Amino acid sequence: MKEFRRKQLLERVDREAATIGTSIPEAIEVRGESIDLREFVFEIERRETVPSGERDRVERAKRNLRRERRERRERIEEGTIPYEEGRELASAIVGIDRALEALESLDSGSLEAEAERREAADRKRWMNFLKKALGRDDSSSGRTRS
Repeated sequence: MKEFRRKQLLERVDREAATIGTSIPEAIEVRGESIDLREFVFEIERRETVPSGERDRVERAKRNLRRERRERRERIEEGTIPYEEGRELASAIVGIDRALEALESLDSGSLEAEAERREAADRKRWMNFLKKALGRDDSSSGRTRS
């Protein structure tokens, strides 16, 4: 694989927003064993919280996914594989990252709930800014201007 292609693939997998619009892979092979990754993540996400009996299973899955991600990235980094194989590895890594994000978010709630909380906080900050900028917030005198 050419050096610039290898760097492109590494940049792709290391990009912070790489998982946006990416689906969790249907299945993934980890250490020679096929795992129904999408079904596993959706099964865990369906619950409000992860039951204590499932926590170990989820933590083990996250460790295995992180290890698999690291090993696949190292294969790209070495550059001794054909470009097509590198592209497939990069796509798989981004899918693994998407699954890891979903599993990591379980402790703080669903991805959608977290996004809604952030959006509501952003709207509130924006409205407060607009009120101050337009002179409609005179909290020191206890009244608002008309």
